[in-house]
Amino acid sequence: MRGCCSVVCRALALLALLFPSQEDKGCWGLNVAPGDLEKSPRSDPDPWEALHRHKRSWVWNQFFVLEEYTGNEPLYVGKLHSDVDKGDGKVKYVLTGEGATSIFTIDENTGDIHATKRLDREAQAYYTLQAQAVDRFTNVPVEPRSEFVVKVQDINDNEPKFVDGPYLAGVPEMSPLGTMVVQVAATDADDPTYGNSARVVYSVIHGQPYFSVEPKTGVIRTALPNMDRETRDQYVLVIQAKDMVGQMGGLSGTTSVTVMLTDVNDNPPRFTHKSYQYTVLESLPVQSVVARIKAADADIGSNAEMDYRIVDGDGPGLFNITTDENTQEGIIILLKPLDFETKSGFSLKIEATNRNIDSNFLSLGPFSDTAFVKVTVEDVNEPPIFSTPLSRMVVSEDAKVGTSIGRLSAHDPDNINGAIRYSIDRNTDLERFFNVDASSGIISTAKVLDREANSVHNLTILAMESQDPSQIGKGIALITVLDINDNAPVFAIDYETLLCENAIPGQVIQTISAVDRDEPPSGHRFFFSLAAPIAGNLNFTLRDNKDNTASILTKRGGFKRREQPVYRLPVLILDSGNPALSSTNTLSVRVCECDSDGVALSCGAVAYTATGLSTGALLAILGCIITLLVMVLLIVTMRRRRKEPLILDEERDIRENIVRYDDEGGGEEDTEAFDMVTLRNLNIIRDPNVRRDVTPDTPTFFHYPSASRPPYKSLPDNVVFREFIWERLKDADVDPSAPPYDSLQTYAFEGNGSVAESLSSLESLSTDSDHNYDYLSNWGPRFKKLADLYGNSDGTSVFS
Repeated sequence: MRGCCSVVCRALALLALLFPSQEDKGCWGLNVAPGDLEKSPRSDPDPWEALHRHKRSWVWNQFFVLEEYTGNEPLYVGKLHSDVDKGDGKVKYVLTGEGATSIFTIDENTGDIHATKRLDREAQAYYTLQAQAVDRFTNVPVEPRSEFVVKVQDINDNEPKFVDGPYLAGVPEMSPLGTMVVQVAATDADDPTYGNSARVVYSVIHGQPYFSVEPKTGVIRTALPNMDRETRDQYVLVIQAKDMVGQMGGLSGTTSVTVMLTDVNDNPPRFTHKSYQYTVLESLPVQSVVARIKAADADIGSNAEMDYRIVDGDGPGLFNITTDENTQEGIIILLKPLDFETKSGFSLKIEATNRNIDSNFLSLGPFSDTAFVKVTVEDVNEPPIFSTPLSRMVVSEDAKVGTSIGRLSAHDPDNINGAIRYSIDRNTDLERFFNVDASSGIISTAKVLDREANSVHNLTILAMESQDPSQIGKGIALITVLDINDNAPVFAIDYETLLCENAIPGQVIQTISAVDRDEPPSGHRFFFSLAAPIAGNLNFTLRDNKDNTASILTKRGGFKRREQPVYRLPVLILDSGNPALSSTNTLSVRVCECDSDGVALSCGAVAYTATGLSTGALLAILGCIITLLVMVLLIVTMRRRRKEPLILDEERDIRENIVRYDDEGGGEEDTEAFDMVTLRNLNIIRDPNVRRDVTPDTPTFFHYPSASRPPYKSLPDNVVFREFIWERLKDADVDPSAPPYDSLQTYAFEGNGSVAESLSSLESLSTDSDHNYDYLSNWGPRFKKLADLYGNSDGTSVFS
């Protein structure tokens, strides 16, 4: 078999001779020897050899078909022919593989192959098919199956596309010529190995003369040097990618590239004015903002950050300037109070300097600027000012009322000769110990002072202008009260002195000390002695220790607390003041019974108690009395609550109920006991003609003659019950409308609110009672079970 190519394929074969480097194979095929039918075809066939017929079974290789064919007829691909085919119609050609029958068809008689659909190389570049010649009648292969390839020939039907576009890029301002900005890339879906369909070149459609692009690589570079961001910070480029090496007829695609010029520090700060003037009140508080000043910088971000400082001026230490990090303003702050009367104006020289300076642009500097700031102070009506804000004064605590202590002086800073009036802020002198002269400011005592009560007085003196009382100045007078010796010494604490009965002569029983509320400059010195009345007593003596303490000693032993439990010693204490003051303090000494170690066991007078019962015995007696009272009360209560005797009333009503507990009836009402009063009605009973299986809407009554039966009142309850049941039984037997035996019968109303008694009552009545239930056998089959249970066992039922 051989492959016969179309005119187009033969033309392509001639082109392949002209371009020997082309890797595509022709459609004429390879010459395959009979022994090599199953081997793969050679990769480099000789096209002219394919055009010359050789005596072989298969003469073919591969076929080519153009993509995107738009003709109305199926596209002819090639022809297959076998030498076994003698043209007598016995050989049939069969095509299998990718796209067989769906895309490619073969004429089974001639071997012509056609493409029935439009092919797209970008979707599938080639198809692998198998061809076989078989006997038409037996379908037996006359030659082995062979494989061939149909390649889709590419045409330029895809334009270049920028997969990553649009682009956003940045380049520093002031960059030199040729600085790389960004690289763009376009892809073409056409075959890059065939022709120029996928060979792309780049060009700038919009964006010149600022930027350029390299045609082959797509690298965008600056085309102008020193582009200034402050002049223009953004450029939008349109880049084109065109295939066919940019030649006419090629397809193209475009993308946009937004180029942002990033900032560099190429602009120094500049003050908009060389001189600024501000006015402030002299009452402006310290740390307040005097003014805000800002130098303009065309840069942005960190390149526009700057620092301010005061480089010169006539107010050293009075002002300071800092930078507001948010606004980059210079904030002038007041450090000290202003005084219009002292200085009414200040001049400052302010410098603003960039923090981040780029060494590449030093030639554009200097990156700093200066300006002058004039601050004018306006006068305000100020309150009086004390010449000494804090005045310290002293006064003796024995000073008489009206004694002058000192003087405070204040003046009006706005009017040096203005009149001032003084007063005391009474919140600082609640007890009014002092007065101040309103005109002179002299402070004097108003009460007798006591250093021990308050040694220091802190007064606030107010000074106000006579012409404007709202202007008030404040000064402090710190008055210290000097001490005099006006307090006698006393015991330091309340002493509790214990004396053992076994104390020996000369034993120290107590050491005492003293305190004095006064504070002499040289310190305290106290002198101790026993008061004159007992100075020569035979029991105790006092020894002054010369260190502001004294010791109490015994003169004898053998103290007995029964004889005298307490001794009182008057002690005289004298201070060293001028004049000296003294006081007599009483020391109580209690005689105690002590153990061998001198530890007191009991002190004071011996307690004598009368003979009698102890507390425990009294409580026991009281408890017994309470118990007896409770028992008596219980006995009386129990006697009053007598139990009623149990009375057996044999004549009481006997309510005999038979309850079927296996019936799922109406609940509690099924077990309620009946009311015997209903059965004892002498005049009214139910109409015998009324149906008993339903409750009638309107009761019908039948009146029996009074002589037909004895009155129900005179009969026992069991007889009344029996007669009532017997009457109802006869009514049911003769009533043609009565329901079957197994239906529910409605009998007399048995009352409400009564609870059925225990079944044990039935047993007791059947065993202990003399009542005879044999009549139940005559009531019919409905009562057969009851007759068997309660009837006479010796009798015979009529229903048995």
